Amino acid sequence: MSKRTRISALEPKILGLGIVLSVLSAAICMQIMGQFGAAPNTSLIGAVLVMIVARIPLAVAKSFRHLERQNYVLSIASAAGFAAANCGFVAVAIVFMMGRYDLIVPMAFGALIGSMLSIYIMGRLFDSKIFPATAAWPMGKAVASTITAGDEGGKKGFQLLSGLVVGAVAGFFGIPAAGVGIAFIANMGSMAALGIGMILRGHSVRIFRGFDIGDSNIAQGAMIGAGIIALIQIIFTITKGKGTSGDKNTEGIDGPAVSDASTKSTLFSSAWLFMVGAVVLALVTGIFSDMGLLQAVLWVAFAGFASVIVMVLVGTAAMHSGWAPAFAVVTICLTIGLIMSFPPVPLAVLVGYIGSVGLPLNDTGVGLKAGWLIRGQGKDKEYEAYGRKQQVIIKQVGAVVGILVAVTFGMILIRGGIIPPMSRFYAYTVLEVVSPALIRDLAIWAIPGAVLQAIFGNKSVGLMLATGLLVNNPIFGIAVLAAIALRLVVGTKYMEIRAPGLIAGDGLYGFGLNIFRAFF
Repeated sequence: MSKRTRISALEPKILGLGIVLSVLSAAICMQIMGQFGAAPNTSLIGAVLVMIVARIPLAVAKSFRHLERQNYVLSIASAAGFAAANCGFVAVAIVFMMGRYDLIVPMAFGALIGSMLSIYIMGRLFDSKIFPATAAWPMGKAVASTITAGDEGGKKGFQLLSGLVVGAVAGFFGIPAAGVGIAFIANMGSMAALGIGMILRGHSVRIFRGFDIGDSNIAQGAMIGAGIIALIQIIFTITKGKGTSGDKNTEGIDGPAVSDASTKSTLFSSAWLFMVGAVVLALVTGIFSDMGLLQAVLWVAFAGFASVIVMVLVGTAAMHSGWAPAFAVVTICLTIGLIMSFPPVPLAVLVGYIGSVGLPLNDTGVGLKAGWLIRGQGKDKEYEAYGRKQQVIIKQVGAVVGILVAVTFGMILIRGGIIPPMSRFYAYTVLEVVSPALIRDLAIWAIPGAVLQAIFGNKSVGLMLATGLLVNNPIFGIAVLAAIALRLVVGTKYMEIRAPGLIAGDGLYGFGLNIFRAFF
């Protein structure tokens, strides 16, 4: 029996501070999502805020100097921000745009189901062969490094502070310091593919003499092909016992704590859980009346299968690169739903549901990686299992808070004309008519995506290249490739603490700037 002090995530002071920060995180992230189309990653922001609280000269504040308490508080705040902005707000805005005001509360309920299921499932799959704790999880590593460096102070504290300052200054001048920091932490192959994809997408008109990749179906087709191969690779990983590549600095650490049998069981049961959630959502929204029996059965089956796809692909990409292509993967599922001829309202409900799966799962993986590092990299198995369970619990609470804020504060924003861009996109896209040309293009461009994913294996090169092709951010891509080149020359030791500082500094500057723009 482990003798290390076990701290419950449901301690009144943890819940008190956590819920206060959760409400603020949810409201601010929703405002930023509505204004700019992307909510900030609040994990690093929360880490810095909790460290500040821990240094307030009061007895109750001093108790937060315990790293596990800091981890729990930032976990609930981060979960609330993701659930509110990326799940609840986006989902309810879709049906609002379609004039179905009667579906606002049911859609929020569906977003809550999707969020809570994905958090639970990642809690079951983390430290398995498909989501190993030793894998990169760059954002989780950055959070853990930030917390521990701030706690230790001294040389590491100075390195963290210098990274924060440089990251913020770089952000002021429009330099994506976060991309540089992530490139020193994440898998180089995945990051190189992401960077190349972004550069090709952003400069395609110049490179290909007037041809704009953004106006084609190349990226969507490549994502479908790479996604299919990625799913096959995951199945092979489980059945053949070949683990996903992890960090190199993990000698002496035991293999995955979650057995292959448990992983298979969880993946199988997750599809059924998502289907049950889809049935409940369909009943409360009444969309079964819009479909015949066969189409309703197909809708439920596709909801479960698509949710697993979103979960696996978004989680895999985030694990390798820190980049979670949730919007891209959900768009692919939306396209498939159009091809399957689902009516507009059931398709909109489906999109809102599966769109609530990827980012909460990614956020949970990031938090569990940070917790795994803080708790000693799983060397004390009982202590690690207890802490992981507490994090899953506190993140579930955060998801509930986030969705409640989304329903209340979200309607104020929507009526004020602040609507997430992807909600507009989804609401308009479900009304489109699929053409044979679209199906042909997707099939053709799925081939190179599949080939790349197959050649490079579990490094997700095909998946990340497709993600880069979907994102019009060439500056980020250039910064990533430059950082990889520098990493090959100098290694990673010098940037071990500075890289998380760069990510946090860039994030803090962007967070503050977006708040200023959104409210002033």
